[in-house]
Amino acid sequence: MKKIWIGIAALVITIGAASSLQFFDLPFQAEKEAEIVEPPLIDSLANQVFLYGINVTGLNIVEGTVSKNQTLGSILAPFNVPYQIIDQIAKKSKEIFDVRGIAANKKFTVVTPADSSQAAFFIYEPNPAEYVVFNLDSIDIYKAEKPAEYRTKEAGGIIDSNLSADMTGLGVTYDIIDQFADLYGWSIDFGALQKGDKFKVSYEEKVIDGVVVGVSDIKTAFFEHKGTPYYAIPFEQNGEIAFYDQNGDSFKKAFLRDPLKYSRISSRYSLKRFHPVQKRYKAHLGTDYAAPTGTEIRSVGEGTVTDARYTSANGNYVKIKHNGTYTTQYLHMSKIAKGIKPGTRIKQGQVIGYVGSTGLATGPHLCFRFWKNGKQEDWLREKIPPSEPISSANKLAFESTKADYLERLAAIRIPGEPDRLVAETLKPVVPAKSE
Repeated sequence: MKKIWIGIAALVITIGAASSLQFFDLPFQAEKEAEIVEPPLIDSLANQVFLYGINVTGLNIVEGTVSKNQTLGSILAPFNVPYQIIDQIAKKSKEIFDVRGIAANKKFTVVTPADSSQAAFFIYEPNPAEYVVFNLDSIDIYKAEKPAEYRTKEAGGIIDSNLSADMTGLGVTYDIIDQFADLYGWSIDFGALQKGDKFKVSYEEKVIDGVVVGVSDIKTAFFEHKGTPYYAIPFEQNGEIAFYDQNGDSFKKAFLRDPLKYSRISSRYSLKRFHPVQKRYKAHLGTDYAAPTGTEIRSVGEGTVTDARYTSANGNYVKIKHNGTYTTQYLHMSKIAKGIKPGTRIKQGQVIGYVGSTGLATGPHLCFRFWKNGKQEDWLREKIPPSEPISSANKLAFESTKADYLERLAAIRIPGEPDRLVAETLKPVVPAKSE
């Protein structure tokens, strides 16, 4: 635990001498009144010190890290905070931050007045982006975010082994890889990529205190598979920003391509498969995704939960009706997500449970089942209709937006390749103005 002393900078104020009074009386000179000279205004703000939004000028600052099994009481005990105040703070803070959640290795700061050993403020950082301020004098608690900066991050590469390995090798986070896989999921079979396929992606990083604490959504992307380019151009239509290819067709579908983020398919839909538990051949009318226990399972589309329970065969499972045509089911969960029950309205991508091996399962995986018009179908062969393409009214605006993003993508270098200009055939054609 280290101690930082912050003193108030001394202010030197020079007061001009007042005009001297005459010591003798002259009959023709009016008596002068004393002239009050105001000291010059000095900008004292430049000499003040702020920490976590608190003016700590002249106060004592102690920084530390929570030790194992430490509590709010044991942290504040050396700073002479009465037990009654600690108790009030603990009770009042529950809705903002429950002090029972104070964890080891997290940073804290204690502020005390220069003339007192009793702490006035306690600040706790539950994560790199946020902090909680406990005003021990007024018994006031609030949470705030640290100032952040955002910087554009770009990456371009060539497939050598698989998308995940090749992207992480360039410093791309798993979150962006998942978004990339979702974006191109219905256009490209990531299980059949070829060496030499190319990708580019642009996104933003959120940086606090020089540390990356998060990433934004993808801003634009490119993938070339078997020589065919797929540009992802963001464009707002009908009040929603979505991605469109260079022809103006939407990437968005009614369903996500996979119920797990970038996972491995371990078993496909089959009318005759040897069951690993029952040891006999039977139809397997689902798609199995291998993943570690606890991996988040997400709904592939919007809908309403019709079942969320346990059976001896399915284990913990959730079934969702999306509309009059489509229904999906998610089996063998380790547990169902909180709040998921019959009648719950679900958003696309919402977490509904976690991978497990409950029911008839030999290991952790998700068995995903898909119904169309009441009949189970092969999810991987289903052609889901795309969303609405760029309308004729928005064509010209889209072409202008596309030209801008194609130039941005062209500027992203792929290691080992020369810089390339955007193909002239992809640039918008602007009609000539009539005289």
